[in-house]
Amino acid sequence: MSRLIGIYGASGFGREVMSVAREQYAQSNKRLVFIDDNAANSDARVNGYDVLTWQAFVEQADDGAAVAIAIADAAVREKLMARCAEAGIAGCDIRAANVVTGDNITIGEGAILQPFVILTSDVRIGRAFHANIYSYVAHDCVIGDFVTFAPGVKCNGNVHIEDRAYIGTGAILRQGTPGKPLVIGSGATVGMGAVVTKDVPAGVTVIGNPARVMEK
Repeated sequence: MSRLIGIYGASGFGREVMSVAREQYAQSNKRLVFIDDNAANSDARVNGYDVLTWQAFVEQADDGAAVAIAIADAAVREKLMARCAEAGIAGCDIRAANVVTGDNITIGEGAILQPFVILTSDVRIGRAFHANIYSYVAHDCVIGDFVTFAPGVKCNGNVHIEDRAYIGTGAILRQGTPGKPLVIGSGATVGMGAVVTKDVPAGVTVIGNPARVMEK
């Protein structure tokens, strides 16, 4: 049997990731499938690819099987990554051919880097990072686990983003300094198009230009 590569999530982002995975594994014997726990039946297909439940994927998996989790919700992504680890199935990185990476870049397991992403230099990134199209991370940034960049995020130098933060489409993160990096707190959400000029506390949502905490 061909070694399975599963894209966990068959919704919009999952379909985008699958097209990148297809190019990445074009010269291999990998069999690409979607994983979706809501698959209606064993004959389900999306864009020409089989859609398997998690249980069906595990039953068909061999030693070379791996999974990329194409789900934006950080808590869900963390839970599914733990599920994969418990089943002995590795996470895999999906990386578009035109991604640009500079010197001294470290990235944890399970990253998804979509087309036109740029990581400039001296960047440290944790597990299961998502960088959607046209996003960039500049020099001396530190990014935690399960962080999500929507399309077009501009993360300038000396920014620290803690675990499970979500950065919305077109957001701009002001450059920090080596002695005082700009900090986006754990679980924070930066809204679409926000311009972040100062630290964002953990767990809050900021919007606007300049970004301010959104009142509940």
